Amino acid sequence: MNAINTDLKLADAVVSAPFFLRGELAEGQVALHRSRDLGVTFATPRIDLDRAVHPRTEVPPLLNVPLAEIIDFLVETGQRIRNPGNSFVQECIDRMAATHVLPRAVLEAQVKGAAAYLDKRLLQTVVEQNFPDPKALDEWVPKQDFTGRKSFVRAFAPRLIHVLPGNSPGVAVKSIAQGAMVKAVNLFKMSSSDPFTTVAVLRTMAEIDPGHAIVKSMSAVYWRGGDDAVERTLYRPQYFDKIVAWGGGDAISNVVKYLGPGFQLVSFDPKTSISMVGREAVASEEALDLAADLAASDVMVLNQEACVASRFIFVEAGQGDADLFCERLHARIVERAAASGDARPLDLDLREQIEMLMMLDDEFRVWGKTDGKGLVIRSGEPVDFHPINKTANVVRVDSLDDAAKYVNVATQTVGFYPHQRMPDYRDRLASCGAQRIVRLGEAGPSTIGNPHDAMYPLHRFVHWMAHEDGVAPEGTD
Repeated sequence: MNAINTDLKLADAVVSAPFFLRGELAEGQVALHRSRDLGVTFATPRIDLDRAVHPRTEVPPLLNVPLAEIIDFLVETGQRIRNPGNSFVQECIDRMAATHVLPRAVLEAQVKGAAAYLDKRLLQTVVEQNFPDPKALDEWVPKQDFTGRKSFVRAFAPRLIHVLPGNSPGVAVKSIAQGAMVKAVNLFKMSSSDPFTTVAVLRTMAEIDPGHAIVKSMSAVYWRGGDDAVERTLYRPQYFDKIVAWGGGDAISNVVKYLGPGFQLVSFDPKTSISMVGREAVASEEALDLAADLAASDVMVLNQEACVASRFIFVEAGQGDADLFCERLHARIVERAAASGDARPLDLDLREQIEMLMMLDDEFRVWGKTDGKGLVIRSGEPVDFHPINKTANVVRVDSLDDAAKYVNVATQTVGFYPHQRMPDYRDRLASCGAQRIVRLGEAGPSTIGNPHDAMYPLHRFVHWMAHEDGVAPEGTD
């Protein structure tokens, strides 16, 4: 691997990130790495590639474990994660606070809050929405077509590599649950911002039952993305069926080069979410206050680190009314940023681009400073950079019809105000490529079991296998 050998004298000066390999903890400080956003050094053991791969000659451990038992185990895991006495979770949060851009309180809320996904009714609903017949996860389901030909179909346990994102530690909990419910053999590639949460959850599972098939089906390691020595070994159809990849454009592009027959990609690739605010928002003081508050909620989802967080807000108004909206939006973003304790300044490149806009004429107007406390830019069309870190770009339009031309396949969530006009736009937004439309202020929560990024993920994860049994003899069933 392309990693720096650890100087043992520095062993106490770096954050330690152990691995979890098919039920066993792997500790050590053999390799040094740097976190993506803060450049903090953390140390890992070497990857034992043989232990990270589950041989295809062995049936996946979870294959014949009933789904109901898997869900019960996940529910118990959620209860343990929420337990204040869980030392694995507490250590995880302590360590992640050193490597992650988000404040400790936000990270703690994310990890503990993610345990809410491990709810029995929620998990059952997710399965039912993803599979027309969930029995296919537990058994070979008999079929017969109109010609009388018989067969059996099963959603067979896949072998998955999960490339996890760095922006949301909650995704680790969700990915573990989904991998378990499809009975997969799972290898989780952790991010440099969070090489801790996945292992903490798996250690919690191992404490419940170290020999459970879920525990034996899970491995979590870290390597630097693009490390050819590791990826050319692991990213092969001999070992895995699919890569489930979250992340930015570079991360997805890196994965794509390894794809080929028998080795597929399920991509939660880079997305940008927006808001569309109709003229009704500037019709009264009360509506203006409400729309600004709802829009700020969508901007500040996970302090604007989440894909669902709004970055561009299209406002159907004249310039004067649009500026009033910007003023109130800015005040509410500042309030939320202060309450979260997140005061990260904008990075240098973003600061320079915004400061350049400040010097231009009335085409642009800026509320706030580039100090990370919250900022709003008003423009006539979207800025050509990616607003992040509590930065919103309000784009004034004469009609929301004009806003639709900026929607494309990279548009994930559209927060809409007023909600009564949503049916008039949903077909058009879907045609442009958008994947989700919600009421303004509701970008964060989602309906349980709904499609994610225009697909039902669990249905995509599994290996669909058919056993053809020929035509039934005449006179038999």
